[in-house]
Amino acid sequence: MDVPHVPVLYEQTLESFNDITDGYIIDCTTGFAGHSSGLISQNKNIKLICNDQDDEALAFSKQRLKEFESRVIFNKGNFEHVLNKFKDYNIKGILADIGVSSLQLDKLQRGFGFESDTLDMRMDQTQTLDASVVVNNYSQEDLENIFKEYGEVREYKKVASLIVNNRPFNSAKELAEFLSKKMHKGKIHPATLPFQAIRIEVNDELGVLRRLFESIEQIKPKDCIIAIISFHSLEDRIVKKFFKKWTKSCICPSEAFKCTCGNNHALGKIITKKPITPSKDEIKQNPRSRSSKLRIFKFD
Repeated sequence: MDVPHVPVLYEQTLESFNDITDGYIIDCTTGFAGHSSGLISQNKNIKLICNDQDDEALAFSKQRLKEFESRVIFNKGNFEHVLNKFKDYNIKGILADIGVSSLQLDKLQRGFGFESDTLDMRMDQTQTLDASVVVNNYSQEDLENIFKEYGEVREYKKVASLIVNNRPFNSAKELAEFLSKKMHKGKIHPATLPFQAIRIEVNDELGVLRRLFESIEQIKPKDCIIAIISFHSLEDRIVKKFFKKWTKSCICPSEAFKCTCGNNHALGKIITKKPITPSKDEIKQNPRSRSSKLRIFKFD
């Protein structure tokens, strides 16, 4: 089977789940089943819940994991809901490889790439909101906000103004070429951060990530490994914030004179004091891995 995707931080991710000997591991973002195929081969007694909101990704993964079909449950849906759906299962591991997949980036008709003739960017193609709606219908103020908050674009006001005064845009290619002509050229393509912001808005990526963490916190899966791969600082901040929160033993208000909460609220420990990042060799083989970070938490 031709597998057109190299999973990032592959060996490091498998190692983080190496000691799990029973129960289920949830792969929240299965994609081409790169990590999933390694996990189910490595851990002979575990089962997988393979989740993705992309029908094409799930169809591919079902074929790739066919020899393990008795040990795999496939689930279509946004990963913010997956833990609540399977909360009664013996969950011993949760993996989330956050962000856009190679399947989505490489298929021009999905509208993520600079050369695409569409303007879409939906991870779930059944949803209504797409990039065309954001680019061509959002107010200038709303565009400024998403470029500032989700893209950390320095010239967010200028980008929003340029788009509003020159729309409609009918394709990602048209928008990328326009921004390339109008914006300062640095180390990265001028459309990179605006495209990131539009994609995050379309898919509510940061909100979905927060809600995944909130569901984990509510359920508190015992003796469970949480491994999160992020690709930009906005995602990584959310991961760090929740992991730090989960290690706090005292949850009294900061202004409290003394502890009255019992000082026993820590949910587990952070396994990775610093994030695991790709080697130079991996970045050379797979340039898309260059910004990836793996952080791991272990619930008691």
